[in-house]
Amino acid sequence: MDKIVIVGGKPLRGTVPVYGAKNAVLPIMAAALLASGKYEIDSVPDLRDVRTMAHLLRIIGAQVVQEDHKLTIDTQHCSFLEAPYELVKTMRASIYVLGPLLARFGRARVSLPGGCAWGPRPVDFHIKGMQKLGAEIDLDRGYIVARAKKLRGATITLDIPSVGATGNILMAATLAEGRTVIENAAREPEITALAEFLVQMGAQIEGIGTDRLVIDGVDELSPTNFQVIPDRIEAGTFLLAGAITGGEVTVTNVVPEHLRAVLTKLEDAGVELTEGEDWIRVRAPQRVKPVDVTTAVYPGFPTDMQAQWMALMSVADGSSVITDTIFLDRFTHVAELQRLGARIRMEGNSAHVTGVEKLQGAPVMSTDLRASACLILAGLAAEGRTDVSRVYHIDRGYERIEERLKPLGAEIWREEEPWPQAVTTDLSALSPEER
Repeated sequence: MDKIVIVGGKPLRGTVPVYGAKNAVLPIMAAALLASGKYEIDSVPDLRDVRTMAHLLRIIGAQVVQEDHKLTIDTQHCSFLEAPYELVKTMRASIYVLGPLLARFGRARVSLPGGCAWGPRPVDFHIKGMQKLGAEIDLDRGYIVARAKKLRGATITLDIPSVGATGNILMAATLAEGRTVIENAAREPEITALAEFLVQMGAQIEGIGTDRLVIDGVDELSPTNFQVIPDRIEAGTFLLAGAITGGEVTVTNVVPEHLRAVLTKLEDAGVELTEGEDWIRVRAPQRVKPVDVTTAVYPGFPTDMQAQWMALMSVADGSSVITDTIFLDRFTHVAELQRLGARIRMEGNSAHVTGVEKLQGAPVMSTDLRASACLILAGLAAEGRTDVSRVYHIDRGYERIEERLKPLGAEIWREEEPWPQAVTTDLSALSPEER
């Protein structure tokens, strides 16, 4: 198991490009199952989650080749319609294959998903959406078993604008008979990218980018080529890396509008921002101001930036409150930040952060993807050495993050973490009381 080692306290300066969005490419890969043929997808990050989805598609029967940030997917020989537990347990996005398999083949068997260890994220919305489209759903020993001779259009109102459920229903509805309306649909850029990919395949979709999607089912779709949008969460993480270290960092290959909520909060914190059509530059003040944040669905402040923002507020000149309304228990990084000297007090789903002048390096352990990014940011700002364990989490969403930060001046590297050694004690040297 690897760990990332950081010797912090150095301002970051320079330029770093952003790769394609993980949360956009995963549903797009699943959508390739909707039509038989060959697809070419560009700007694909080399991530653990992408490799997992590629392996899942291969199990289903697709041919998948990934090289030089490009994916070639050939789905003409798909036949094995099961997403096994061994894969799905490692990545929740595996459930994206449910809608496409059901729409194209009329049946699917998909394991209930796993993924990050924190928080319940039920798949009820996915299941109810498929049922609304006319599918028969059974739960069989941890598997979702779905059948439908032909899906039929329906009006589906989501209780919350779930990104995953919106994507799954959207894909299934493209081949359903008649019109489907998704009310309270997710508006995230990744859903917009998926919808645009489906339109290029021949889908009929109205309302793209809004919370009401109207899909008129077609008889068939065709393969297409596509370029994945930049990863807004990776971009936000690099911007905060410049801010937390007191540096000046330019992030390229980015869509500034996708980050508007984060950029507004950075300006409130006293960070100087300059932006162009596809780049953003941050210039940090001597010390950032405290700024409260409450996460919300897009276009609000993203929950996937909550942990990184907490790292920044840990060194702010004052106190702030960070509230997560999306995932109420997404705070496993708090205890690890406290090991670095952060002053944080929890009240329900709100973290009260009192900034300190300096964090101090220490061994810490990541518990999920965004917690890993949070701890790396904190380590970049901390004095001395920080060892971040369990970085397989970071590899799910950031391609070789240590190699991306080095050109900015970060003293950071990856090394293999040794197994803990047993400690033996010579009992003969102890008194009877000590024994």
